[in-house]
Amino acid sequence: MSVTALPRITLRDRAAEALREAVLTGQLPPGAPVVEVALARDLGISRAPLREAIRQLLEEGLLVQPRAWAGVTVAPVDAAMATELYTLRTALEIFAFEQLWDSRDTRFRAELRRRHMLLTEAIDAGDDPATIVAELALHSVAYEHAGHGLLLSTWEGLKGRLQLYWAAHHVAHGRRGPRRDAHDDYVRRALGRDLEAMRAELRTHMRRGLETVLRFLATQPSPKEASR
Repeated sequence: MSVTALPRITLRDRAAEALREAVLTGQLPPGAPVVEVALARDLGISRAPLREAIRQLLEEGLLVQPRAWAGVTVAPVDAAMATELYTLRTALEIFAFEQLWDSRDTRFRAELRRRHMLLTEAIDAGDDPATIVAELALHSVAYEHAGHGLLLSTWEGLKGRLQLYWAAHHVAHGRRGPRRDAHDDYVRRALGRDLEAMRAELRTHMRRGLETVLRFLATQPSPKEASR
């Protein structure tokens, strides 16, 4: 009999999951300091696995450490970074679809539909952190099937910051993920025959996302005002 081994969940993994959830639910808002002593106490673990978890979230882009001797904070959000993220993301995702377009197979189509279903289920459940992870997973399908390693690693490097912007916006407006139909056209075009229509959908989809984030950021106090 063949039995599939269960994944080994370490203290670091659990700490990273708890820390990620704290960031994505706004318990640790953008710019907040990450205090090891308090976090280790709250999580009931030693500082060693917590430091490993912090390193993981630094790599994901959810946390930042501007200088080697400076403290770690949740990554800040601002309009300039949002614009760079969304314009770069648009170019990358168009390129991903251009790379995979003629090789879209049954596996690609099934995985795209499956992840869209998981996103819809997370939205219906009102689980905001899960919707953020599921939305990123849906968009990841194109990168994973493009057959371009550098493209995939670049996308992986952007995902943490994207999560942060989405989470901050959702928390501020009491939302529980995107609209239920927000990705219907995206999926329909991705499964269709017209590459130019897919390019146009991506530009429209990303532009709407950027405009939503910029409107949110315009309502937020500046770092100086927030510290008063």
